[in-house]
Amino acid sequence: MDFRISADDRVGGQPKKPSQPRSPAAAKGGRVEPVMGSSAKGQSVGGFSLDERPAGGSGNGPKGGGKPPRRGKASTARAKKPRKSRSGGFLMGLLWWGFVASLWVGIGIIGIIVYYGAQLPSSNTWAIPDRPPNIRILAADGTLLSNRGQTGGEAVTYRELPYYVPAAFIASEDRRFMSHFGVDPIGMASVVLEMVKARGMTRGASTITQQVAKNLFLTPDQNLGRKVQEAILAVWLEQNYTKEEILELYMNRVYFGAGATGIEAAAQTYFGVSARNLSLGQAAMLAGILPAPSAYNPKSSPERAIQRQRLSLNAMAEEGYITAEEAAAAQIDPNQSVRTRVAGSESYVADWVESLMTAYIGDIESDVIVQTTIDYKMQKDSEFIVKEQVAAEGANRGFSQGALVAMDVDGKVRAMVGGVDYQASQYNRAVTAKRQPGSTFKPFVYLAAMEKGYTPDTLAEDAQFDYNGWSPRNATGKYAGTVTLRQGLAYSINTIAARLAIDVTPAAVVDVATRMGISSPLEAVPSIALGTQEVNLLELTAAYAPFGNGGNGVIPNVITTIQSTSGDMLYEASDAGPGRVIAPEVLAQMDDMLRTAVEVGTGKRANVGGWDFGGKTGTTQDAKDALFIGFTSAMVTGVWLGNDNATKTTLSGGNVPATIWSEFMTKAHEGKQIAPIPGGSNQGQLAAQQVIDPATGQVVIDPATGQPQVQYVDAATGLPVQTMTDPATGQQVVIDPATGQPMGAQPIQGQPLAPAGATPAAGGMLVDANGQQIDPATGMPVGQVITDQAIDPVTGLPLQAQSNGVGPAPIDPSTGLPMVLVIDPATGQQVWVPSAPAQQQGIQPPAALGQPVPIENPNSQRTLMDLIFGGQEN
Repeated sequence: MDFRISADDRVGGQPKKPSQPRSPAAAKGGRVEPVMGSSAKGQSVGGFSLDERPAGGSGNGPKGGGKPPRRGKASTARAKKPRKSRSGGFLMGLLWWGFVASLWVGIGIIGIIVYYGAQLPSSNTWAIPDRPPNIRILAADGTLLSNRGQTGGEAVTYRELPYYVPAAFIASEDRRFMSHFGVDPIGMASVVLEMVKARGMTRGASTITQQVAKNLFLTPDQNLGRKVQEAILAVWLEQNYTKEEILELYMNRVYFGAGATGIEAAAQTYFGVSARNLSLGQAAMLAGILPAPSAYNPKSSPERAIQRQRLSLNAMAEEGYITAEEAAAAQIDPNQSVRTRVAGSESYVADWVESLMTAYIGDIESDVIVQTTIDYKMQKDSEFIVKEQVAAEGANRGFSQGALVAMDVDGKVRAMVGGVDYQASQYNRAVTAKRQPGSTFKPFVYLAAMEKGYTPDTLAEDAQFDYNGWSPRNATGKYAGTVTLRQGLAYSINTIAARLAIDVTPAAVVDVATRMGISSPLEAVPSIALGTQEVNLLELTAAYAPFGNGGNGVIPNVITTIQSTSGDMLYEASDAGPGRVIAPEVLAQMDDMLRTAVEVGTGKRANVGGWDFGGKTGTTQDAKDALFIGFTSAMVTGVWLGNDNATKTTLSGGNVPATIWSEFMTKAHEGKQIAPIPGGSNQGQLAAQQVIDPATGQVVIDPATGQPQVQYVDAATGLPVQTMTDPATGQQVVIDPATGQPMGAQPIQGQPLAPAGATPAAGGMLVDANGQQIDPATGMPVGQVITDQAIDPVTGLPLQAQSNGVGPAPIDPSTGLPMVLVIDPATGQQVWVPSAPAQQQGIQPPAALGQPVPIENPNSQRTLMDLIFGGQEN
């Protein structure tokens, strides 16, 4: 059969009327013939849609393409067949839309990451910030006193710690730390499920790495942006550092509460040990603190700390770091208390050292080690003694605080107590606090007087007076009349100190005090004599050091060396100081008076078994402050007691402060070789003395010269010695009785000594040639007094006992005796007055000075002063 097609039927041909059916059947719903070609409405090519052609069928469409067309019932049946798998299509659709949604979520997350990540600096600038430097402060023997700095402890390496220390942190804070990439999706999902079940926040989902990132780079704000940046930085940390390095960063920089940052600071703060020596139980307790340092630390909440420790130990056992038996053994019994370290008085020293660091080495950029002068045993002894005395006497006498400073006489500080309880108050009452020194300031007034030419035996009038509206009073309200300056200082007589300050001028007193070591600003006013201007205990104690070291000024020092952790020397202390600040002859006078003050005066309760010592008490108005400062040839120590609010007490410098001083100094001198005070001893010195006839009490006149007879005695023993004049030097030298040869030139001191012919007797007493007993303390016949004048060995003329810059003492023509210097109460100036004849058994002052004070001998003088001022301990 010849089968023909028209041009319109060709593939690609265009129908003449494409909008109209080709046969009437089309309008009646009969079979529709495929239209070849394409139209604007997208009709199928060749009469079959490509997706309708049956597989393997024949037709004019492209080979193997398309699905069969719908034809009658058969076509209809085929078209309905896919409806049988509609559920599968729904599932596929669900998956499809889920995929699409996930894709959009992912895009959104990426967008958020990009957005907040763009707010971070460029990653090539990221670097671990330096850890704040630590200051390790050691005692002289290497004992750790404290760590100072922003962290409170030095950094330790991962490998320095016992294995269970980092394990405790991993088990408690981030169990998958060793396997995740910085962010823990599994952990996050578990936290989300927990929160859904609990219908609220349960716990955080940050990994250790994220916490490191937060601590190093970010603020603690809780918001989406910070969490995104935290995750970004955590991934960066994991890419650039090992797990050990990240964990080391974490342990050294995380906050543990109580001011401790880093595991070393926490170990020292809570347990008093290095992190290198932590026990399993201690490590678990530190790990348990981290979720809430202020609430879980063993100092503030010991019960919670025990509970958190148990959770940490159980977590370690679950993760296989320790056994269940080890976990049980390390747990603290809930009925037991947690023993933590209590910050002691050494913390006051550490605070002081920290405050000095910038002045010594400038800005601190890395960890340093500071070696101090502190004697750790003395430090703990001083702390115990101060606390004990405040606890025992504070309630009865109305005071609550105490401070102590002890140093070698060269200025090296050996102990410092800034208060009775550092944990309760960090205010340092030894260094920071400034209080009135009271009568402990008077030695500087007397020193100025000695330098002007006064002597300990110069007479002065203890009586009320008015000076430009200022009228000082004695604390007891009692007045003794004419007294020596030695007595005035020993019994802390206010009027005598005031008269001296007016005479030598307040400016001279300020100059002396500054030279001795007082660094606080002082105003040159007369009341300075009574210690009314404020100083701190450290400088006041240091200002007494020259009295004990031979007259050399000191600068109090607590730092020996400062080194870097690598051993580089950054600072080393020098022994240089101000040099001599007291002339030797003046020093001897001051030491004599300060020894009298503790032998019979206001400081007589003080004692340092077997040692020569001197000192001075001080009590301010209403007993708001009570002090005692004293010295030996080895140490000088100052004690202050009172209240921070300067309220009235019933203290005095001579009671509790003197007791604390004695207890501490006795302990501090244990094992030390007893040595005399330099410049304050007469050992090996000669003294020239007028010879007194014991029968008449008159000066023996040498018939050959017509001058008073002179003898030389050993100033230390009071025994006469044979002497000769060295023709080369003109000095007196002692003749060795065994060989008859000179023993060397000896300095001559003007001291009252034994009469000629005095010899040792049983019991340590001396007797003269007539059997008269000699007082070994004074070298004078018992019950006898002599004029304390030295004789020029060359001319035989009487001289003033000590140089006063005014020349020899004049002779009273009516008595033939040397005259003496006294202070005129009207003018405050020194004047020469006649001395009383020896047979009158006393010193008769001018009428203008008031009634005389009966004097039998120095010991009886002190007995009389005790009667007048015995209850005074200021």
